[in-house]
Amino acid sequence: MTPPVAIWRSPVTGRVLTPDTPHSLAAPGERWPVVDGIPYMRTDSEGLVAVALDHLDAGCPDDALVALLTDQDAWWTGPATDLRELKRLVRERDTLSLRDAMALLRMGPVADYFAHRWSDPTYLAGLALVEAHWQSPATAFELACGIGHYLRDLTTCGVACLGADVVFAKCWLAKHWVAPLADYVVFDAAAGWPITGRRFDLVQCHDAFYFLPDQPRVAARLREAVAPGGVLSVGHLHNATVTGGAKGPARPAADWAALFPDGVVYDERELRRALLAGDAPVSTGWSDDAGIEAWSVVEGATGPLRPLTGGLAMPPADARLRPNPLLIDGVPHWPSDRYRDEYGDTCTWTTMAGDPVRTRRFIDLPVRW
Repeated sequence: MTPPVAIWRSPVTGRVLTPDTPHSLAAPGERWPVVDGIPYMRTDSEGLVAVALDHLDAGCPDDALVALLTDQDAWWTGPATDLRELKRLVRERDTLSLRDAMALLRMGPVADYFAHRWSDPTYLAGLALVEAHWQSPATAFELACGIGHYLRDLTTCGVACLGADVVFAKCWLAKHWVAPLADYVVFDAAAGWPITGRRFDLVQCHDAFYFLPDQPRVAARLREAVAPGGVLSVGHLHNATVTGGAKGPARPAADWAALFPDGVVYDERELRRALLAGDAPVSTGWSDDAGIEAWSVVEGATGPLRPLTGGLAMPPADARLRPNPLLIDGVPHWPSDRYRDEYGDTCTWTTMAGDPVRTRRFIDLPVRW
């Protein structure tokens, strides 16, 4: 697996950045830190950029790492990180579990979603979407990659991947616990993109596009990153008219259709049905059906749909499957009331019927989960 050529551009000026030290990228008048192999190019964090560079230039990479691990999403309202806990995390990063690491990062309810994402219905719908339109990509880029769930599956299939997120800690968790074969970069989707000019066979954004700012611009940038003959995959676009109210920022069908007029569109319920049945999903188009919680869409896909018999849709043959930790003696044990309220009605692993791997009663967890 050959990684994509790493040509970085300034998110401020668009100029090509080149290494001026082993731990930084530079162009005239600007420098950006590279910590633990991850370029940090968040334009609204100039102070943190300066602190990280000072630590790196002083020969203190772990101090730079601790500094960047304090960064968070702009919307974050949870507890602030604790420097003592972050120093312990950095010191013990080779032995701690993923869940321990997220606890030390004080990720709160976000940690519940990340820890159990391998069997949540939104994630499974995304796997089904990409697998149904699989065109054997050699390279892939994922915007808002989180801690690398999809990147783990893609790299297992031999795809050279680049993941991007606005939070350094998420990319760092992905690199060390979830998808170590992928490359990562930190930047804000609303600012300049440091990957401008690079093209990928598969470009995706799952369970994240709906809350990004300036969505028309982001959609255009995602399309620009798709190589000729490649595929754009965007999962989990909330329906503003869903019965009971959308679980997050949402648009009506007509608005999403204006953003993705040429896409093949699916009701996520159909994607999950196809995954359980092992056949190909049937597209629905942009519908005003108030029963649709969320849509998923692909652009650029050609050729027949693949039935969901293997590939990303199922764990690899050599996977070491473990019982779903949320199912104890056949009874669901939800990590939180919020998690149950969001996913309880659509989780496939809560029933004892059907293939235990397809339903995710048994799942392929990272070694240090």
